[in-house]
Amino acid sequence: MEAARQAGHETAVLSRRNGVDLTTGAGLAPALEGVNVIIDATNTRTQDRVKATSFFTAVAAQLQRTGSEQGVAGLVVLSIVGLERVPSGYFQAKLAHEAAAVDGPLDVHVVRATQFHEFPGQIVRRARFGPVALAPRMVVQSIAARTVGEILVEVAASADASPRLEIAGPAKEYLPDLAQAIVHRQGKRIVVLPFSVPGKGGAAMRSGGQLPVGDVRVAGPTFTEWLQGDDPLNIAP
Repeated sequence: MEAARQAGHETAVLSRRNGVDLTTGAGLAPALEGVNVIIDATNTRTQDRVKATSFFTAVAAQLQRTGSEQGVAGLVVLSIVGLERVPSGYFQAKLAHEAAAVDGPLDVHVVRATQFHEFPGQIVRRARFGPVALAPRMVVQSIAARTVGEILVEVAASADASPRLEIAGPAKEYLPDLAQAIVHRQGKRIVVLPFSVPGKGGAAMRSGGQLPVGDVRVAGPTFTEWLQGDDPLNIAP
């Protein structure tokens, strides 16, 4: 939203806090009055394939149907790099999200991003046990969330954007190292211990299954450059 405002666009936030339920469509029609393009960056905490699929497909269907009725021209959907290469219930749900999003009259652009620079700090916050935190053994090419927002707005405003785009940060990194760097930057006395996610999904994560393949748009800042800013201090493990 901030990226859109900085680019000079008027914005409307579609959230329950603003009286809109994207799964049922309640409050959506009036919220979309005068809207030209929707950016769908919705997410759910559940990793369960069935529950996550139900959420994402319901949201996509509501945005397509109500958006079309309200004269919206386009829909930009934020997704994840490597969905087909990492067996995961959540990733299967995101694939269903993409399929549901393009199944409608609105012009759809799917932007797949790698993990955010903020992701390792979030992992630490969720998997901290006193002075110890766990982080999955995982190779990433992370990108700043702020950069992702700017690219989403750019795609939404472009008349000739590609229907599918993959974006990533400048460098391949080891996730536990990034998590340790964040807690060190914050001055926290936390030791980050790598662990292996079991199964085929974990093996794919360790071998780089979530890295971009083929055409990809690389965008900074690097993780190290981002770490020197203020953002990491706002992710309290």
